[in-house]
Amino acid sequence: MPNHPTPQPNERWILWVLAGIQFSHIVDFMIMMPLGPQITQQFGIGDAAFGFLVSSYTWAAAISGLMASAYVDRFDRKRLLLSLFVAFSVATLGCAVAWSYQTLVAARIATGVFGGVLSALVQTMVAELIPFERRGRAMSVILSAFSLATVVGVPASLFIAAWSSWHMPFVAIAVFGLLLSALAWRVLPRMRGHMQGPERPAIRDMLASVLVDVNHRWAFLFSALMMFTGFAVIPYITIYLQTNVGLNAQQVPLIYLFGGAATLFSARWIGRLSDRHGKVRVFTALAALVVLPLQVLTHLPPVALPWVIALNTVMFVVLSGRMIPGMAMVGASANPAVRGSFMAINSAVQSLAMGAAAFVGGLIISRDAQGLVQHYGWNAVVGGTASLLSIWVVRRLVVRDPGNSPSSQTKA
Repeated sequence: MPNHPTPQPNERWILWVLAGIQFSHIVDFMIMMPLGPQITQQFGIGDAAFGFLVSSYTWAAAISGLMASAYVDRFDRKRLLLSLFVAFSVATLGCAVAWSYQTLVAARIATGVFGGVLSALVQTMVAELIPFERRGRAMSVILSAFSLATVVGVPASLFIAAWSSWHMPFVAIAVFGLLLSALAWRVLPRMRGHMQGPERPAIRDMLASVLVDVNHRWAFLFSALMMFTGFAVIPYITIYLQTNVGLNAQQVPLIYLFGGAATLFSARWIGRLSDRHGKVRVFTALAALVVLPLQVLTHLPPVALPWVIALNTVMFVVLSGRMIPGMAMVGASANPAVRGSFMAINSAVQSLAMGAAAFVGGLIISRDAQGLVQHYGWNAVVGGTASLLSIWVVRRLVVRDPGNSPSSQTKA
């Protein structure tokens, strides 16, 4: 009889616990941006300082994720994941009790250090715990955490902040994380099998083996440009909508609720289009199209809430839609022999690009005497330029199939 893997009785619990961990650190990262108006007012900081606050998390996550590739395989996965997640939850609580801008920056750096490794560990555990024939369904559960964070986590956090203060969403995330850690300790199995193999090379040798490939360098540039496009604009949307367009704090969660819900439906449609008509073609269309909603939103005058929701939803759909064919091409551009290290470095590159874009965006905008945001349209110019450059770069990528034979390598 064929030897089929036997499903573990608690396999579904394992997946939901891991998805919960993903959900927690995604909400923690995303919530900082729409809380901008409250934070800048309380600490009396400018938009450039707020941009640095947002980017501090991504820079810390990038460095942490890069360094993790050298040590992550030397520990029991369950113990390492839970240690990092508990530390992440405590650091998130530190954000809630921060009494100054400097202490809040320090807390955000700490959350980035611990949170930057969680996603890679979660996906590694899924690959090692779930049999191949059920792994696609398993990954769909894990990846749903991002959409749920947008549709449920961010709006709920904003409602909490609107009726209390900006501190309380971080308290809620921290408490949820600590409770989930206790459940994860009971549900997740110990994972030590990977520790029997040879030690990972030093990070210097790992970097050299990946960066020597020219195609990898094109892929990293492509990833950075995709991230830069959105994050030159996104961190300051809430500030602009409240000061220049006239939305109140209670209306902002609706922007994320409708935008996130739309991406739940549009993602599958864009995925099918990419497979049917070609990933480069679909990416090119979306990367060119995104320039328009970026420009419209950054020049938006005071208008009714339905118009804001509609325009913002279009931007959400197009921005997130680019990532579907884009990331498919990035993953296929790696040399299969070093794909794990490639993806770890690519994650770090994306985090650095997000941080740099948020920081540059904060330097561009300013406030007039009435507190209105000025020069926000230039953020869209910077983001749009990055998007158009990504169309040029994607045509330099060589997509390799799993066999990695020379005859199977083609231009994307």
